[in-house]
Amino acid sequence: MKLALVTDAWAPQVNGVVTTLVELVAALQRRGDEVEVIHPYRFKTRPCPGYAGIDLAVRPGRALAAQLDSLQADAVHIATEGPLGWAARRHCLRRGWAFTTAFHTKFPEILNAAAHVPLGWGYALFRHFHAPSAGVMVPTDGVADMLAERHFRNLRRWTHGVDTSLFGFSAWPSAYPALGELVRPVQLFVGRVSYEKNIEAFLALDAPGTKVVCGVGPVEQKLRARHPEVRWLGVLPRDELARVYASADVFVFPSRADTFGLVMLEAMAAGTPVAAFPVDGPLEVLRAPAGQPLGGAMHADLGQAVEAALRIERHAARAHAERFGWDAATELFRGFLVPAKNHAEQPRIGRTSALR
Repeated sequence: MKLALVTDAWAPQVNGVVTTLVELVAALQRRGDEVEVIHPYRFKTRPCPGYAGIDLAVRPGRALAAQLDSLQADAVHIATEGPLGWAARRHCLRRGWAFTTAFHTKFPEILNAAAHVPLGWGYALFRHFHAPSAGVMVPTDGVADMLAERHFRNLRRWTHGVDTSLFGFSAWPSAYPALGELVRPVQLFVGRVSYEKNIEAFLALDAPGTKVVCGVGPVEQKLRARHPEVRWLGVLPRDELARVYASADVFVFPSRADTFGLVMLEAMAAGTPVAAFPVDGPLEVLRAPAGQPLGGAMHADLGQAVEAALRIERHAARAHAERFGWDAATELFRGFLVPAKNHAEQPRIGRTSALR
């Protein structure tokens, strides 16, 4: 299979969408599939206003159309709703090609938090974007239900995976020399230091130990000034990040807006239990079959979630992460793809299953 994957999120950007797509591409290529990634750095770019570290393609329509035409791909997947996503959508509709899309990020919530754009307006725009999609891939049941209530159609439930070899298990919180000796318990946050991450709920916790933040973003400087007691690490290479995960006693995930939360899986793979609010992403990632060990704790009071997570054994967190393998996630993704041309007359490219 030859797949054209169109995404506004790609390395060197650092976020969960980029990590997910990089892992997906690697898994597809291991299967023998050919994947052509059409990303912003194949075009002229400019920084996203108000969101440092995110570059957007500038007027990519004509060049993107030429690239898609020359590829003659079997399937087209549009992963994001940015300039490249809209340009690919227009070209596919112009050519009469079928395509799939994904809902990775609650951008209407980000626009609401950053610029006070009404949620209804944001979701109306995104509903229009996804309306012609042959399948909108969503990461959790909660997100699927929310989008269905907002009249999105053709929803497909697609979970994500984690690289359990990169994020190796540590039976005890290990030392990370760059941090020096820290007062324990070490409470870790990894992610964009941005409006939608609700990081202030983590920083405001009145709890013993040391708080560590790994990430950058548009509210970083303001929060650094307000919380000088926090250890701020910025962005680290993936192998070093794995060591930071292994050094923590608990991973705190304060976001209420994430659709999944890959960083929770990475932390648990290292053996670090997770504390979170009982909202969409954590409800999916931390849910376990009856009688199986939990990898984290959820509570409406984040402090109580932290206390409960600290009582979870590290091997249980690792066992929970191992339930999320990339082989199964990749098979599910392939099953939702559709042939770009004459798709009404052809079978789907891979095994498929409906959301409901």
